[in-house]
Amino acid sequence: MTLNLPALISPAQLAEQLGNDALLIVDVSAADEFSAAHIPGAVQIEYAAFVTGTPPVMGLITDSKQLSIVLSAIGLTADKHVVAYDRQGGGQAGRLLYTLEALGHHAVSLLDGGLQAWANADLPLANGPAQPTASNYQAEFVGNNVADKTHILSRLGSPDLALLDCRSPAEFNGSDMRAMRGGHIPGAVNFNWTDAFDPANTPAVGDLDALRARFKDLGVTPDKEIVLYCHTHTRSSHTYMLLKHMGYSNLKGYPGAWSDWGNDPDTPVEQ
Repeated sequence: MTLNLPALISPAQLAEQLGNDALLIVDVSAADEFSAAHIPGAVQIEYAAFVTGTPPVMGLITDSKQLSIVLSAIGLTADKHVVAYDRQGGGQAGRLLYTLEALGHHAVSLLDGGLQAWANADLPLANGPAQPTASNYQAEFVGNNVADKTHILSRLGSPDLALLDCRSPAEFNGSDMRAMRGGHIPGAVNFNWTDAFDPANTPAVGDLDALRARFKDLGVTPDKEIVLYCHTHTRSSHTYMLLKHMGYSNLKGYPGAWSDWGNDPDTPVEQ
């Protein structure tokens, strides 16, 4: 059975699907957090299981061999629709879903508002350790949604490219330096990922029409290739899933992100 679920799914929509064999709910958290409270039927994976790096460059995608192991351990199969959530605003869960898309697994949804929104809706919670049924998932990169430094350098200044920096304004302008150099990739526009949240219902996403208008004003439109980044492509993975939900199809994320670009003395920087 193929599920037709939106890229950004509400707690009520997910609750309707509980127990569906075509669904794999993944809680991105530490084992003790998961054991304390999780959505019934969910399995657990830690963020560090699917990202890697060597300081100062962090947030890289781990290799296919490691991904095959960790994704098999949670029972992923090609026919599953994956819904992921976390307790950190959605960035870590979004990064898992981005990684799955890099493997060609596009049946993915992010739980809007994460576990907090689920609990706020008075929906059922379970506790205890995860009990996944292991699979034999073989990870193989397709790579259509992955942008690296070479790709970005080759596209700088192209009219059909939009670079979307999802860090804070202070990181964007260089006053908050978290790498060897501060600032942003030339031509990038700034959208702080938390600006997507509803102030009255954080961390759930706010009004989509207002967000669509905001992106249009920034020049981030569906006809362009959109490359998203933050410091390690965690925060920007939430924005990636938001844009996917809004119908953007030509999306790429930059693993390593500013920790890669900002620590390379040869890359151009604007402030």
